Amino acid sequence: MIKENMTIKEYLSQAHYIDQRINSKIEQVASLRNLTTKATATLTDMPGSASRSSHPMEDIIVKMIDFENEINADIDCLVDLNVEITSLIKRVENPEHRALLELRYLCFKTWVQIAVEMEYDLRWIYRMHKKALTDAKTVMIKTRHEKTL
Repeated sequence: MIKENMTIKEYLSQAHYIDQRINSKIEQVASLRNLTTKATATLTDMPGSASRSSHPMEDIIVKMIDFENEINADIDCLVDLNVEITSLIKRVENPEHRALLELRYLCFKTWVQIAVEMEYDLRWIYRMHKKALTDAKTVMIKTRHEKTL
């Protein structure tokens, strides 16, 4: 799923953005579910507005179903992207670079968490990340070249 002018960092970061989008939609569905439990009928002798929905509960349920379908599509996309990214990272030769890329782009760890887990200074993690991205880019270019042959 790499676009022509996309950097390696942007490519690897896509999974995190999709994960955030999924989490946001899950929160929205939870909020809609909460609305359905709060919904009560209000009885009045006043005529209803023509623009108001006569079935507000059904509208909320339809929106929930739409969000859930979007979530499922995003999850499918995330799984496919994770397979691609995992395949790319596995081809990086340096094991420390592989570990750093996995922690950052598959586990979505912060730089501080990665530094603690790998037992390196944060500045060293930044330097290593730059080298790891270069390695990953090289692998990607090789993969593209192999596919064109």
